[in-house]
Amino acid sequence: MKVLLDECVPRKFAALLPGHSVTTVVQAGWKGIANGELLKTASENFDVFISVDRNISFQLNVYAVPVAIIVIHSLSTRLKDIQKFAPAVLKILEQPLTKNFYHVGD
Repeated sequence: MKVLLDECVPRKFAALLPGHSVTTVVQAGWKGIANGELLKTASENFDVFISVDRNISFQLNVYAVPVAIIVIHSLSTRLKDIQKFAPAVLKILEQPLTKNFYHVGD
């Protein structure tokens, strides 16, 4: 699956998602683009967007989400805090995804 990591997700998290093509927002050249526009752009090139921004589901119209979004609920954005959620993220990535929100974590 083609995965895009939000700016707030450490780039090293990509290594915890074997078997998937993972790109960061920075690598894609989209740093600083607002969430709505970013997700619209991401939907043209990626299957899923991963973020630790808990507010993202409140910023978007749930019925108009342009791409599947996995939100990791963690104490911080540090790799040591979010890496424990990689197995749950992988489990989500194994299933057919719809343009919806998927939540993992604390």
